Amino acid sequence: MISNSNKPVIGVTMGDPAGIGAEVIVKALAEPAIRRRGRFVIYGLNELMAYAADMAELDVFWWREQHERINRNYPQSVVVGDYDEINWFSNNIRQSSSLGGEVSMRFVCDAIDDALAGKIDAVVTAPISKESWHLAGFKYPGHTELLTHRCRAKCSAMMFVGGPFKVVLATIHEGLFAIRNKFTIGRVFDPINLVNDALKEWFAVPKPKIAVAALNPHAGEEGRFGDEEKRIIEPAILMAQEAGINVEGPFPADTLFYKALHNNCYDAIVAMYHDQGLIPIKLLAFDKAVNVTIGLPIIRTSVDHGTAFDIVGRNKANPNSMKEAIKLACEMVEIKKARRMGS
Repeated sequence: MISNSNKPVIGVTMGDPAGIGAEVIVKALAEPAIRRRGRFVIYGLNELMAYAADMAELDVFWWREQHERINRNYPQSVVVGDYDEINWFSNNIRQSSSLGGEVSMRFVCDAIDDALAGKIDAVVTAPISKESWHLAGFKYPGHTELLTHRCRAKCSAMMFVGGPFKVVLATIHEGLFAIRNKFTIGRVFDPINLVNDALKEWFAVPKPKIAVAALNPHAGEEGRFGDEEKRIIEPAILMAQEAGINVEGPFPADTLFYKALHNNCYDAIVAMYHDQGLIPIKLLAFDKAVNVTIGLPIIRTSVDHGTAFDIVGRNKANPNSMKEAIKLACEMVEIKKARRMGS
């Protein structure tokens, strides 16, 4: 059995306090098999953790850190950070709010800083409310943009792991009609390059094979349905191939996922826009998909759902995505450490 000191140290952020973050965290970590995978530091409010545990009729299985937020030598497997000055229950907020934005931003920033400092091995995030961040005056559209800026990464990409697929998005939270003005060779090349590196570093795939989806129906059909394939996607693929990456495409998206599923021929797929990539993921792994930010110097995984304000306090939140996000973070840390020890 792996000694406690050698287990991955995983930071888990609670997300918006008005959401289901506390509930999915306590339900996930209540599973002994998950707790045995690592040691966990929860960036969140102890009172909300206790409330969620009571609602779910779970025993309190964590220890409160009173002094130093993280002590790698402490034997407890689950530690809750000290945010005692935040009295959330007195506000009775069950929706997006400026306070929720301020508190959830503090949780994730503390976790990022600790990951960059090497105090934790990975960050797992529960859902934030983008509206709460907006109300609090933060300009970041979501976690991905904040992580990229705070980690000083040149670029990043959003990858979803679910069922048989690893899908990376070339464009993220942008309207379909807005994509045309931002769709460049770099926007396609970067996720190809990033996922190639991530598969080697974090997923133990020594020679990744990557497929790229087309943007237009029938891959543009020689320009009849759009010229983005010829003008943008194909040059990006050629650049990647010249850089030594094993990548193919662009393939019509309506058949690519079917072929990838049944022939098991690709390690990752690069999709051109949000729904193109997320529909197959959520069709096959709705409750178990995980969001991974690639291109960062730290490991970050996340649930693939939102705050679900409508079911807060009703003990109805499904913790499966949080369980998978935690397990995947542990696996990625273990692979990364093993790879570096062998190099």
